[in-house]
Amino acid sequence: MNTALITHPACLEHVTPSGHPEQVARLEYILSALKDKDLKRVKAPMGSEDDIMRCHPASHITDLRSALPNVGNRQLDADTHMSPGSLDAAFRAVGAVTKAVDMVMAGEAGNAFAAIRPPGHHCETSTPMGFCLFGNVAIGAKYALEHHGLSRVAVVDFDVHHGNGTQDLLWNEARALTITSQQMPLWPGSGERSDKGGFDNVVNLPIEPESSGDQMRALYTAEVFPRLRAFKPEMIFISAGFDAHQDDPLANLNWSTGDFKWLTKELCKIAGEICDGRVVSALEGGYDLDALAEAVAAHVDALMEASA
Repeated sequence: MNTALITHPACLEHVTPSGHPEQVARLEYILSALKDKDLKRVKAPMGSEDDIMRCHPASHITDLRSALPNVGNRQLDADTHMSPGSLDAAFRAVGAVTKAVDMVMAGEAGNAFAAIRPPGHHCETSTPMGFCLFGNVAIGAKYALEHHGLSRVAVVDFDVHHGNGTQDLLWNEARALTITSQQMPLWPGSGERSDKGGFDNVVNLPIEPESSGDQMRALYTAEVFPRLRAFKPEMIFISAGFDAHQDDPLANLNWSTGDFKWLTKELCKIAGEICDGRVVSALEGGYDLDALAEAVAAHVDALMEASA
């Protein structure tokens, strides 16, 4: 089975101010890097409000609609913005992840990558933040549990910034194991090892600045992979942020493109052992355009190798 690439042109219509790191060019570079790969290409549907409300209250959607500008740009916090196309993009981002779940569950794809923006892993229950408007991956996890009736799912977030939103949205979801590694200290300042979720279902792995890819490999081998195998999820979600790359301007880790491919291959290997290879990955961060495109291409190559 092929790997599915799920995206939508609307995700290019979420326009941030000039100089903002979460820019339209991120997705343009990614799509260019993937254009010649043998992928099952699917346009993301609109996410449904019912699916969004698996994680967010209706008031969160209402507040975002009220904030949507007719022209120009509206700033929600120090670094989160909306343009006229932002809400459609955010709904398509949610729809891309739920469609990925549907395709993998139906056997229409071996695994899937949602090339989407805005990202999602910083959005808390009622608080858009950190470039994020909806908790895309957390919504996908709840969708897999509640719509498809899975018993257990896992989220692995290797973005360099802590997935505070995913942690918040899945804190009391005993059926979801959330594992997130992050540079510390670094924005948003959360993600201590002592934060373990309402059911010991959250694993936080702080990583010191200037750490290497070899240190990441040792950490994941010792702590992440055994926890996944013990939990036995029926689907693995990846919050795929590429800002731990050594060239990224917003952080201070020193992972290489090869490290991202290794990590993806290992996660797919575990998925092959315990959940028929069911992996849904969604784009989060990564802000050096060339490094981002290269690392995403390597990530998708590993997904394709696993689904072949």
